[in-house]
Amino acid sequence: MLLSELKKGDKAVIKKINASGAFKNRLSSMGIVEKESVKLKEYSLAKSTMEIEVAESYVALRFKEARLIEVEKI
Repeated sequence: MLLSELKKGDKAVIKKINASGAFKNRLSSMGIVEKESVKLKEYSLAKSTMEIEVAESYVALRFKEARLIEVEKI
């Protein structure tokens, strides 16, 4: 399952990040790493971005970025 497929309020554990280079480093600096749990908090009005809670922080991701993150729903 992909992070972009979660519904509001769903919790999941990150299994794999299908990115490399600067983008993967940016995710890592925000705490978005494998085996970390996340919770989908909110969608933007146009559903172009999503807000997730990770490691007691809130992070906004574009849907195209969320499609690169594989998760397992918990």
